[in-house]
Amino acid sequence: MGYVYLYTGTGAGKTTNALGLALRSIGHGYKVVIIQFLKWWKKTGEYKVRDKLAPNYEIYQFGRKGWIGLKNLGEEDRKLTKKGLEFAKRIVWEKKPHLLVLDEINLAVHCELLSTHEVIEFLKELPRETHVVLTGRHAPNELIEFADFVNEVKEVKYPQDTPAIKGINY
Repeated sequence: MGYVYLYTGTGAGKTTNALGLALRSIGHGYKVVIIQFLKWWKKTGEYKVRDKLAPNYEIYQFGRKGWIGLKNLGEEDRKLTKKGLEFAKRIVWEKKPHLLVLDEINLAVHCELLSTHEVIEFLKELPRETHVVLTGRHAPNELIEFADFVNEVKEVKYPQDTPAIKGINY
C-alpha cells in the first residue's frame, strides 16, 4: 500500500500542501486524482488548471453551491460527500493514480457527513501503487493514528484585513 499523508490544523495551507505533492507527481509523469469534499467553486487555480495538466491531473468536486457554514450542513451535504467517497472508490481502481488527494475529507468526517470507519476501510483497500493525502481541519484521532505522515498546519500570524489573493489563496 502507498503512504497516507494527513494535513490538518487551523492554519492556511493544507490544500496547498496537497497540491504541491500533486505538482511533483505530475512532474514525474504520474497520474493524480483530486476529490474535493464540501467544495464547489470552480474559480480556484487548482480547478482552472485541470485542462492544462490533463491527462495526468483530474479534479472533481462534491459540495453544495454556496457556503452555509459548518453548523448548517444537512442531508444534501451528506449525500454529496457519500457520493464523493463512492466516486473515489470507483475511480481509484479505474485510474490507479499515483496520488489521490481527498481534500477536506477530515472536515467531512468531523461534521459526521462520513464516518471515520468508512474512510479507513476505503484507505485499507487502495491499490498498492496509490499514495493518498487527506486534508482538512479537525482530523479525528483515528485518522491521525492511521496515517503514516501527519502534519499540523498552525496559524502563527495572519493579518486580519487581508483580502483573498488570486493565485495565492485560491
